[in-house]
Amino acid sequence: MNGGNRFGNTVGAMRDSKWIVAVTVMLPTLIEIIDVSVANVSLDHIRGSLSAGIDEAGWVLTSYLVSNAIIIPMTGWFARTFGRKRYLLFSISLFTVASFLCGSSTSLGMLVFFRVLQGIGGGALQPISQAILLESFPPKEHGIAMAIFGIGAMFGPIAGPVMGGYITDTLSWRWIFYVNIPICLLAVFMVTLFIHDPPYLKRAEKVKVDAWGIALLTVGIGALQIVLDKGQREDWFQSDFILVFSAVAVLSLALFVIVELYYAKHPIVDLRAFRNLSFTTGNVVMFIAFFNLFGGIVLLPLYAQILLGYTSFLAGMILSPGGIATLIVMPIVGKLIMKRNPKYLLTFGMALCALSTYMMSRFSLGADFSSLMWPRIYLGIGMGFLFIPLTTLTLSSIPRPQMGNATAIYNLLRNLGGSFGVAFATTMFVRRAQVHQSRMTEHLTGYDHSFQAAVGWGKGLLAGRGIPDGVLEPVVMRRIYGQAIRQATALGFNDAFFILSVMMVLILPLVLLIRRPAHQGGPPSAGH
Repeated sequence: MNGGNRFGNTVGAMRDSKWIVAVTVMLPTLIEIIDVSVANVSLDHIRGSLSAGIDEAGWVLTSYLVSNAIIIPMTGWFARTFGRKRYLLFSISLFTVASFLCGSSTSLGMLVFFRVLQGIGGGALQPISQAILLESFPPKEHGIAMAIFGIGAMFGPIAGPVMGGYITDTLSWRWIFYVNIPICLLAVFMVTLFIHDPPYLKRAEKVKVDAWGIALLTVGIGALQIVLDKGQREDWFQSDFILVFSAVAVLSLALFVIVELYYAKHPIVDLRAFRNLSFTTGNVVMFIAFFNLFGGIVLLPLYAQILLGYTSFLAGMILSPGGIATLIVMPIVGKLIMKRNPKYLLTFGMALCALSTYMMSRFSLGADFSSLMWPRIYLGIGMGFLFIPLTTLTLSSIPRPQMGNATAIYNLLRNLGGSFGVAFATTMFVRRAQVHQSRMTEHLTGYDHSFQAAVGWGKGLLAGRGIPDGVLEPVVMRRIYGQAIRQATALGFNDAFFILSVMMVLILPLVLLIRRPAHQGGPPSAGH
């Protein structure tokens, strides 16, 4: 009897520990974040195993992203309606079952369907975890809470491709899904013991389902995510497929805003949160920040592979130090934010992100590994200084009953910022490379004296190497043309990096509109 009491007392004490709560909610969140990118490197193995085409296999990624993006903004409403703990347990359980079914799939259609279920289960994990962390830590320690969350959010994209590649090479692609199961089962056990609903959620009244809001949001976000994922491959608005889905996305989301603001008594997403200027501004900055981050980290390995001949592994190694830098910096920033004005830290982080992408815009074809790596490290440090103060400033002024709704919106816009950044950066690089290529090759004619001189010099150089006269000119012209294409491609990359840098600079003044939390001292005003 006494032993039972002691066990109950121990569990109760642990439940009240913010650190136990932090570990509990970060376990499933980390797995979910990893799962966003873990399948990328395994896609070729999946395609071969299930006899699928390249375009078809792409739906393994798209299906998860779409269902994930749809669920994120609904999280707050589901938590209020069904109870946060109950909904969290349901989401983890669905994610676990879907992971097993993904690994057991025998056809591409089965895998895509189960990835949709996995995305539905995983979509709630980030916003719920963020809301629980912010409520578990006192306001003055919100910076530490967001450092914990940020480590998970930043570690996932680093670990995902590495884990996926290692597991696929050593075991099978199926194990990238099976590995989720024991960790998720542990998470279910810990959530059951250590997470409980706050009083305001226990008292929440049951409300009528916002069917129109759910339907419009599902269609709108789903269509938008498909457009962003498939746009570049389908040549954007030259494709009827993209035109149709774009129209559906715009119309559905416009109607969603109208319905939620003017007609829904209990909206699935409470858009009135945007009346808070700090919240609105913070979401804009976070959108552009992840636009910059994901745009940069998708272009950097492409630059190394396409222009410098790096292997996939070496290209990935360029990114890794930046991710490690973020992980090192975040705990430091979490401590600093308790002593320094978070707006100063945020400004420094934004400026460093802008500087890093500007440095990337200065790459040349003679760049070595170190030249590529250091701008990525600066970007990683900048994101560490940006993520924690921005999240703290954006969410600390939100009342607790609205926290679930606010974190859902915040995470949606963070994810959409990354999706828009990838789509924009890859498109801009391709388009600008085409422009530079056109300008360069128009001078590669027999009427251009510089071109003729270059051909003559090249023929003389190769003649001394024993190449027959009859093939000298075609060989030289082919090499000159190839070098022109390389230069044009490099300039295309540089232009894309430069635009990303300019966008970060342009949003720097928005920091002035974000209010400093009252608990950090000083009068809370627009400028402080």
